[in-house]
Amino acid sequence: MIISRTPYRVSFFGGGTDYPAWFREHGGAALATTIDKYCYITCRHLPPFFEHRIRVVYSRIESRQRLEEIEHPSVREVLRFLGLERGVEIHHDGDLPARSGMGSSSAFTVGLLNALCALQGRMPDKHRLAQDAIHLEQEVLKETVGSQDQISAAYGGFNHITFLPNGEFTVRPMTLPRGRIQELNDHLLLLYTGIKRTASDVADSYVPNLEARRRQLRIIRDLVDEATSILGGQQDLGAFGDLLHEAWEAKRALSPQVSNAEVEAIYQEARSCGARGGKLTGAGGGGFMLLFAPPDRHAAIRARLQRLLDVPFRFEFGGSQIIFFDPEADYSAVERSREGQTLAGFHELKDVDGAGPVG
Repeated sequence: MIISRTPYRVSFFGGGTDYPAWFREHGGAALATTIDKYCYITCRHLPPFFEHRIRVVYSRIESRQRLEEIEHPSVREVLRFLGLERGVEIHHDGDLPARSGMGSSSAFTVGLLNALCALQGRMPDKHRLAQDAIHLEQEVLKETVGSQDQISAAYGGFNHITFLPNGEFTVRPMTLPRGRIQELNDHLLLLYTGIKRTASDVADSYVPNLEARRRQLRIIRDLVDEATSILGGQQDLGAFGDLLHEAWEAKRALSPQVSNAEVEAIYQEARSCGARGGKLTGAGGGGFMLLFAPPDRHAAIRARLQRLLDVPFRFEFGGSQIIFFDPEADYSAVERSREGQTLAGFHELKDVDGAGPVG
């Protein structure tokens, strides 16, 4: 049995410039951190004693005989991509809800790749995990998603990520003093709006025509470097919050679907209680809202927005990891010997009088 643990992320700046449609022409960058909230994938080879060969447990349970029958697109295509032919059982659990703007879909893809590679006896490095997850989501599943979520999930930590026109990327850890990172963490609040949405649906409203949004995206890109400079210097951290507000204004201008009346009301209430800035953590439309405020204003903000769930968090620095590995019995020879055979179906054993099952 294998268990992988993969972190969710909070993106501060640069979202939108990490779409291939933009950075392959202009380059891009993002400033993001992973947090101590995780996606867990448990997998094992399924012993050949069941009526199904593949079992996938998430918000639904799928018991299938063939790869093509799997309805979960990421599971189906990751299994196909890795060429995993033996029976397998996969369970997913997460600390945060799906479709909430925390990079959960990419954390799932990265964590699944990591777990299934371990099941095959392979140890992919972080760069390979990120590259393969990007390929699967963008090229195979054809989802309208960027590239920062997969990289953050694989690498973990607080990073400045650069996206190059040739499709490559670089990851530069933010090597800040522990006190500076703690100070930033202490200024942040993460609130769940309760609004679910699919990131690719929101992105579809602006990604196909990014050139028409050149001004906003250049502002978003420049703010990455400004924020990096603030964090690495001696400037008061409040300036970081002001940049978050500026970035949110630019992000809202990309599409009417990025925000809505409910989100705007939440943000303005937070600002009236002392928040310097904030943003939705994903493509927009709902999910989690990140706020930057002096720690002495947090109580007032929580009281004003008590209808929302406050999620305490800390930065994490490990990325996707295998946290449990226990080699299991090898049934591969049995499976090969039964290829092409039609096995007798499972049935209840009747008692001698035919009155019912034994036991």
